[in-house]
Amino acid sequence: MKKAALLCALLMGLSAFSWAQTPMQQAEELYRQGKFSAALSLYEAELKKAPNDPHVYYNIGNCYFKMGSKGLAAANYYRAFKLAPRDADIRHNLSLALAAGGERLVPAGMPAVLHEAFFYLSYPELKGLTFVLLWLFCVLASIWLIKRKFGRVLVACVVLLAASGGWFYLRHLLEQEYLAVVAAPVAEIRSGPGTNFPASASVAQGHLITVQDAKDEWYEVIVKSQGIKGWVEKNAVEQI
Repeated sequence: MKKAALLCALLMGLSAFSWAQTPMQQAEELYRQGKFSAALSLYEAELKKAPNDPHVYYNIGNCYFKMGSKGLAAANYYRAFKLAPRDADIRHNLSLALAAGGERLVPAGMPAVLHEAFFYLSYPELKGLTFVLLWLFCVLASIWLIKRKFGRVLVACVVLLAASGGWFYLRHLLEQEYLAVVAAPVAEIRSGPGTNFPASASVAQGHLITVQDAKDEWYEVIVKSQGIKGWVEKNAVEQI
């Protein structure tokens, strides 16, 4: 009887363990219930454990979007996009969040398919591909110099390496930019780093900006979509 009771208790414990929800599952359940703030807290706690998980950033973006913070939603969608650019849901939601502020993910005049192709690989993936092709080129070049073999394969490798290298270079230039998103309802662009400088323009929440410099509590920024340059308060934007 004792053994039977012990076995029963063990089975009940295992059953309870199997039904226990993970923090991510709890967050998803809270999100489905419309408790976005509570779900956000769990997702942000999970982010500390997995800082490079694009789906955590994506879920954080969803919470902010439902809470009406389109700027913070766009910032987190963009972080997810940089890690997983081929994910259709991430790209779609990022486009929606940017569009809510009058911004575009795909620059005007650029075909969407070209933009998708350019960002098909993440930056680390593209970097890895370029170095693999470089290593392959070195191996093939050594074989050709010694044995005069695989000449055509070497030529093909040179072409691929040149294409990958150019692609990587362009992506590297973008990677060096310090992007941010307007998180406040409206951000005033001033001619200098202080409220004593006149405001030359205002930018709505969700706009992408490029940070050029920083001074005290101010960023010098460029709003490429509007051709505006000036200074904005740091607490009005969220760096990506």
